[in-house]
Amino acid sequence: MTRSALPLPRTGTGPRRAKRPAAQAGTGGRRAWQLRHFPCRLLAGGILPQAAVPVALITAITLGATFAPITIHLSPLLVAAPTSAAAFASSRFITGTALAASAAMFVIDRHDGLLHSPLLPIHIGALLVVSGFVVAARALHDRDLRELTQVRAVAEVAQRVVLRPLPRQLGPLRVACTYRAAAAHALVGGDLYAAARTGRATRFLIGDVRGKGLPAVEDASAVLGAFREAAYQHATLPELTAALESSVRRHLAQLTDSDPESSERFITALLVEIPDEAPLVQVISCGHPSPLWAHRGKVAALPILHPSPPLGLASTSPDTYHVDTFEFGPADTLLLYTDGVIEARNITGGFYPILERASTWPWECPHSLLRHINHDVNTHTGGRLQDDLALVAVQRTSAPDTGQGPDFPQRPHPLEAHP
Repeated sequence: MTRSALPLPRTGTGPRRAKRPAAQAGTGGRRAWQLRHFPCRLLAGGILPQAAVPVALITAITLGATFAPITIHLSPLLVAAPTSAAAFASSRFITGTALAASAAMFVIDRHDGLLHSPLLPIHIGALLVVSGFVVAARALHDRDLRELTQVRAVAEVAQRVVLRPLPRQLGPLRVACTYRAAAAHALVGGDLYAAARTGRATRFLIGDVRGKGLPAVEDASAVLGAFREAAYQHATLPELTAALESSVRRHLAQLTDSDPESSERFITALLVEIPDEAPLVQVISCGHPSPLWAHRGKVAALPILHPSPPLGLASTSPDTYHVDTFEFGPADTLLLYTDGVIEARNITGGFYPILERASTWPWECPHSLLRHINHDVNTHTGGRLQDDLALVAVQRTSAPDTGQGPDFPQRPHPLEAHP
């Protein structure tokens, strides 16, 4: 039965029934549910799974000592009970297990005739000392685990600031993106992507930093910061590319004192501009793999005729950059990717055949496309990535341009979901 949010008129003249206090009303149902489901909670993930091993050890050792000859003292084996609980139980539970083992030790030693023997306090004392060390080790482990959890949370936020998820809709474009870092517990590596709405056009950047680890993340952060600022300040792609080259050079020059090898670092990059009102796409490649282009039912790699050197090795003059222009109409899709895709190896060392597989992909939806590619790459590599992987799928819609684009069902963002 649902209650209306509006007050109902009184239909009678009798006294109004007193309301139940809010705290009581709010906890009654919860307490009833907890009491009803308490045994299930114990069995699913509560006390019983934790207590099974130490209780079984205490019971087995006690029964074994009962039937064993009194000359064989099994009570020292009870130290295994609190020790076994250290791997999964809390400090309080280990303490309780130690007390229960001490009681069982008293019973066993009494059965063995050691009640007035100095062995009884020695056995119990040894058990308590070992249990004390186990409790202390568990407490330190729990403290380190809490600190590690906090550090990971902070690192995750910092990484998401460096590599922001792209909006699902940019003008007349549907956009999907995914990122997989090769390093364990990392969200960001040496690959990068970004997008910017500039007037009546959308600009994209995808790149790959030479190297791995923290230096690669630092270089990627510098390029992303420069793009997010310069994308709104320069009218043409060659001017934007030259500005990024200048920013990368300044960044690497500042690292010369601390890193003598900074002069050998560079970033391959691909800059893309898609106007809202013109069915075309403009591309400048700085040593980056050519994107795939799904156009009129066919899939091919964009033929970049005049690629430029990678950022950090290119020119600061806009005149040296060549813009390649291609048709990009309604329902066309562009797939930007890093070399982590084409260099993904299977168990025999074979590279991922991206052009052969591309004709079998579902190009109708960018999100479905990236999910399919992730699954296909996983199947090819057996889930073992040797390099970072970044994918950005861009599709022009067939709806009239409104500046915001049509609404589509919201799906979990590929960056936030496990591929």
